[in-house]
This record gives sequence, structure tokens and C-alpha cells, in this order.
Amino acid sequence: MIKQLFWAVLAALAVTGCKQPNEQLLSPDGNLLLEFGIDNGRPFYTLARGNKLVVDTSYVGIEMADCALGIKSSINGVSRQSHDETWQQVWGEETNVRNNYNELKVSLTEAGQKVLNYSIVFRLFDDGAGFRYEIPEQGDMDSIVIIDERTQFNMASDARAWFAPWDYEFYEALYMPSPVSELDTVSTPLTMEMNDSLYVTIHQAALTDYAFMNLENVGETRLQSYLSPWSTGEKVFARLPLTTPWRTIIVGRTPGDLMLSRLMLNLNEPCAIENTDWIEPGRYIGIWWSLHRRDETWNMGPNHGATTENAKKYIDFAAKYGYQGVLAEGWNKSWGGDYGLKESEVSFTEAYPDFDIAEVAAYAREKGVSLITHWETYGCASNLEAQLDSALALCERLGIHAAKTGYAGKPFDGKELHSSQYAIRHYRKVIEEAAKHQVMIDNHEPIMPTGLQRTYPNLMTQEGVRGQEYNAWSTDGGTLPMHTVTIPFTRGLAGPMDYTPGILKLENEKRPGIRPQTTIAKEIALAVVLYSPLQMSADMIENYEGNPAFEFLKSTPATWSKTVVPEAKIGEYVTVARRDRDSDDWYVGAITGERNRDTELSLDFLEPGAKYRAKIFADGPGADYAVNPYPLTVTEQEVDSKTVLPLHLANGGGAAVIIKKL
Repeated sequence: MIKQLFWAVLAALAVTGCKQPNEQLLSPDGNLLLEFGIDNGRPFYTLARGNKLVVDTSYVGIEMADCALGIKSSINGVSRQSHDETWQQVWGEETNVRNNYNELKVSLTEAGQKVLNYSIVFRLFDDGAGFRYEIPEQGDMDSIVIIDERTQFNMASDARAWFAPWDYEFYEALYMPSPVSELDTVSTPLTMEMNDSLYVTIHQAALTDYAFMNLENVGETRLQSYLSPWSTGEKVFARLPLTTPWRTIIVGRTPGDLMLSRLMLNLNEPCAIENTDWIEPGRYIGIWWSLHRRDETWNMGPNHGATTENAKKYIDFAAKYGYQGVLAEGWNKSWGGDYGLKESEVSFTEAYPDFDIAEVAAYAREKGVSLITHWETYGCASNLEAQLDSALALCERLGIHAAKTGYAGKPFDGKELHSSQYAIRHYRKVIEEAAKHQVMIDNHEPIMPTGLQRTYPNLMTQEGVRGQEYNAWSTDGGTLPMHTVTIPFTRGLAGPMDYTPGILKLENEKRPGIRPQTTIAKEIALAVVLYSPLQMSADMIENYEGNPAFEFLKSTPATWSKTVVPEAKIGEYVTVARRDRDSDDWYVGAITGERNRDTELSLDFLEPGAKYRAKIFADGPGADYAVNPYPLTVTEQEVDSKTVLPLHLANGGGAAVIIKKL
């Protein structure tokens, strides 16, 4: 305790200088210190870890159409509370999550403004902070229009940041490194390496009926919120009382600490679905990769992919190898093609004549497999909303419990951003209505996740990442290996991502030179490293049988009881180990960037004294992602918690390990 107080005093001196903050808040373990104060009417906060300043003096406030908060504020009340509970996830990267924080709520009065009263609530966890604004009813004022937030994150040093631009369509850009001082306007999560023992990620939690928060550089290392606007320029139309989303700052000593933080989940509301028995994580296959390769088509024609016959073939394969579901993209009367429909005319209930959805769904049920339907809106969200009741009723009638939604190609309804309040309202409506009909959602071209899966666990997974499909048609030849060792610490921190790994035949004869830039060992390791509770094995099924790497794909679970990150360096390598929720077995994925790597993996995460059998899928002799991606060696050995496994990862390579308890 003396040591914790010592560090707190040092941090206070470093943070405040000549300022005297009004309030201090310590994390439960005493390692994080948040301070709040008023500087000439402007509220500010700071955050330190130990004796290291993380966020320097950062001002907060909200600009509205006819008034502002955070200009002439004064404190009129303070309350504190502490909370410590452990709750259980319906599915996730571990079964139990501890929610332990100290809270400071500061009630403020704004002089000379229409909105006179508001509060800022801070919650400090051992792994970071969250804060939000609360605006109560103001006399007879029942609504406000927000022009922008003025929430700042003034980083204490010019850290190395991994960013994606805020306005890149659907969050499918590559994450690139840059000093904070050279950033423009970027999306979150924004991850920064302050030094070799201090890593920070800024994001948001519980985004509901609000605009997505991006970050704008307003000078040197000072970042400020920039809310995604409506087409008319306003950011948020809100009724009072208003509670904004949480602004989150995760703080860790290692990159792995960032991956293991559950701060964002803890800042969302508990599960709102009373009966969750129908929500089932699992692995799926689908009529998908052949479409992106242009071997088959979404639209009906001589090479139509989603036919009754083809779907049954995939269902048979899924039943044989234990896959939970089969995705059928292109089953419904859609945009373009033979029908020439406009986006607003796409049907989410009428199948093409060569796809009998009732017959296929019944066939899947007989085989113990779930059919996953697909609703591609092409950005016409209003068309899906108009048909949502009938589409969900069809799912309920046919026993379909999963839908993949899509919003590719255009702004929402021709004018609104995917990250605007308009879009946020749509996404939320689909999730809530789907829950009423016991339908799980895999959302593509989504809003960046903010932890809503805690409240609505039928929101299983989302895209929002440059995924596998780019490796089928991107003119840059396919995504380079550094991408998959970067996104676990950027996009992956926002929530599950449907990256769709598992391609075992890499070449594309129709597009020479365009393929997944990986080795086979790395490709299968992605099924562990990149978390998704609906995990797709994305290749065409004819490329799986007889391939030794397929054993790992078909065996890997999709929900876990525990996750550890033995080693990681952003943009270079990462190793993830996960324990199956339904057994004592462990699965390991280790991947690297462009350069090869030799490592020794300690299995100290295993149960002490227990014996296990490890099956290791590793890069074979001469493996290289660029020139020789296929060599794979498969070996077995007995292991325990004292075992250290030597692993060689080729250029752009990896290793995947199944560890079964004896």
C-alpha cells in the first residue's frame, strides 16, 4: 500500500505541475491514477500509470447548435463508488469476466448556457479508463443537436501509433504506423506504443443512438474527438436525458495485455436476452470463396453458386466434418444480373428459381447443420428495414438461426456514412429485431464494434476489416503478412472479426499473382489468433479433403474458457493460446510478418502435473510465403506445463498446435 501511495504522489506531481486538480481516482490495484480538474472554466483530466504520464492535460466538452458545455464549468457535486463482480459470457475468449472498477462522477454547472447541468462519469479499471457525459433534462428542453464533441486525448509523448483513416469505406484499410504528431483524422481503435513497457489503445464502448467517434489531430500529440456527421452536417440528434457512449483508454505493459483487456465489454450493459440457449458459436463453411474468385456468380446464370444442388453438397460436407453451418451467398433475387434489380428492389425473402430455400433449410436440419442466410443491401438500409419483419419471419419458419448482413458499395441510402448516427440506428434495429426471432447476426460492412455483444450476444461477429476476399481480387496481389500481425492489436481490440481464414489452395488461375500472401501453417493458425465465435473455413470444400492442414481447421473450437498471449510484437509476430470451453484441450496459433522467426514456446499455461499430447502443424523445409507457401510438417509429442516447444516460423509463416489432455 505504501508503494502504491508513493507512485500516486509521484504521478500527481508529474501530471499537475502548477495546476491543482480537484479530484483524484485510483484504479483498484493502485497502479493507474486519473485526475480531474477545472482550468479557467474548462474541465480537464489526466491519466498516469505508476510514475509514467499517459495522457496529459486533456480538455473535455460538447458543442451544441445553440450552446456549449466545457467553457465556463464549475463543480457542484461529486460522488464515488466501487464495483467488483464476475459475470459469465454466453460465448467469448474466456468464460468469466471480472468487472472491477472505481468510479468518480462529477456534477457540473455551465454558466450562461441553455444547458446548465451535466455530469462526467469516470470509471478506472486496472487495465484502463472509461468516461462519458450525462446530460439530464433541462427544464422544458427535451432535445439537443450536437455539432461535435470536444473530447481530447493529449498523449504524453509522441508515441508510435497504428492507424486507419476515418473515412475509408467500411474500415477496410491497412493499419499503418506513424508518430502521433503526424496523424491526420483517424478511426478508432487507435493503438500506440509509448515505450517498450507501455501500450495504449483509444476506442469507445456502448455506442447507442450516437455518432461514431473518430480522432482528429489538433496539434502535436493532442487528439480530439471528431464525430461522423449526418449528410446535413450535424453529428447527433438527441433527446434528453442523454448518456453518451464511453470513451475508453486501455493501458497495458505488453501488446498482449491490450488483447486480454475486457474493459470495453464491462462498459456495456448486461445481456438483454432472457433465453440465450439458441445462440450457438461454431465453425461454418460456405458458397463464398468461389464467388470472389469468379469461379461462380452471385447472380443466377450458368455459373450460379447458390443452387439447391450446390448447397446440399456443402451441407453434406459440413455434416461429415462437424461444421455447424453453411452460408449461401447469392440465393435471393438481387441487384444486377439477370433480374436487373435496383438496390431498393432486392428481395430478402424471394429465392432465385434454382434455389429452393425451404428444401435446402429442411435438408440442413436433417443433417444437423444450420443454413446461414445472406442479406446484401448494397447500402440500401431502408429496403432491409422495410422487409425485416418478413425476412425474420421466414428465418423463424424455416429454422434458420443465422443471417449474414452486408452493406457494400455505397453510403447508407445513398447519402449517409456507415459510421453516422443514421447507420448506428439501423444496425441496432436489425440486431434487436433479430433477437426476437432467435437469429444470430454476422454483420459485414458494419460500424466498428464497441462491445454491444455483451448486451446482445446474438451479434456474433462482424467484418470491419480488410479480410480474406482482398486476396482473391485485389490488384496489389493480396494482403502482405504484416497485416495479420497488426490487426489483433487494432481492429481486433474492438471485437470479434469475420476475417474468414482457411484458404489451402492459394493460387488463382484466373488472376495470376493474386493470392493469400501466407504459408499454409500460418493460414490455419489464423483460426486461433483472429477471434470470431462464428469462424469460417473459407476455401471451397474440394480443396480440403486429403489436405493434412484441414485437420486443424475442422477441429478448432469457436468459443473458449481461457485465452493467453505468450508473446507479441505489434506488426511483427503474435502467439495466442486458447482453452476449449467444452474440454481441457488447448489450441495455439503463432504467426509472423514478412521475416522468419525462431521462438521457444513455454507451455506453462497448461495444468501443472497433467499430461497432454501435442500435434504440431509447422512450416516445412523451404517454406516461404512469397515463393514456396505449401511445405507443412506435422509432428506429435507428449507435453506438460514444463515443456518448451521450439518453433520455426518461415517468412510470412506460422505454426498451429492442438494440445489434448491425456
